[in-house]
Amino acid sequence: MTATTVEPQAQQYSLGHLTIIDTPTPDLVRIASRTGYDFVSPRLICDGLPGLDHSLARNPALLRATKQALAQTGLPVHDIELARIADDVDPGSYEPELAVGAEIGARHLLSSIWSADRGYAVDAFGRLCRLAAQYGMTVNLEWLALATVTTMADAVDVIRQVDEPNARLMIDLHHFHRSREKVADLAALPRGWFEFAQICDAPAEIPTDHDEMARIIRAGRSYLGEGGTHPADVLAALPPMVYSVELPNADQVAALGAEGHAQRCLDTARDYVARAGATEREAAR
Repeated sequence: MTATTVEPQAQQYSLGHLTIIDTPTPDLVRIASRTGYDFVSPRLICDGLPGLDHSLARNPALLRATKQALAQTGLPVHDIELARIADDVDPGSYEPELAVGAEIGARHLLSSIWSADRGYAVDAFGRLCRLAAQYGMTVNLEWLALATVTTMADAVDVIRQVDEPNARLMIDLHHFHRSREKVADLAALPRGWFEFAQICDAPAEIPTDHDEMARIIRAGRSYLGEGGTHPADVLAALPPMVYSVELPNADQVAALGAEGHAQRCLDTARDYVARAGATEREAAR
């Protein structure tokens, strides 16, 4: 009997809204489609975050226009953001956006924790997981320097305590570098904990100034392979998954426009992943 050769699946990419955060959601969808992304990752939950309000649940006209863009392009929604766990926020308040997210096809929700009360945070994150499960979504916990869960170990502790079947860990390459994580620690975690990763590069130097830290996170990230964070090492430790491009860079948007920046994000990501050998999936494209 002749062995069957199975070709690896092509690496898939989603356009994260933060990459071009001032872009209305229908335009985000069309830009993602025109520039060759496989998915789109819109920001539907905007409360407490800087920037424009892209809520679809509160804006019926924007929801209609977004549905029209999705139907015309055929582009699927991958994940929605950002369900913050904070002292002044009831996770149940996110239900309208979860309902809309499920309606437009999202299967994954991004979350982060901003409460210093770990007991409350674990309880609230668990409630969010159970709510999202009603809409067929996983809840992907991200750690970041500006929040209160600031390391991978912190995020892992929350996920283990919550012990919900749809709780996941989301790796953002920039935050992985910023909190000085070790690839060996990542590789030791259960592979089933991961649904997608957010990719970008950033300066190697980790700022100690809060404002500079925030600026890079929100407006100063680098194209993949053009910073100093060694993305290939991290990606190689992860199972095959969708890569969501989260790469806000105000200077590049000003120079190239939103669509030009989104295009360069994807082109440089594909080139870097193929050159670095971070995954076999890119070679199949």
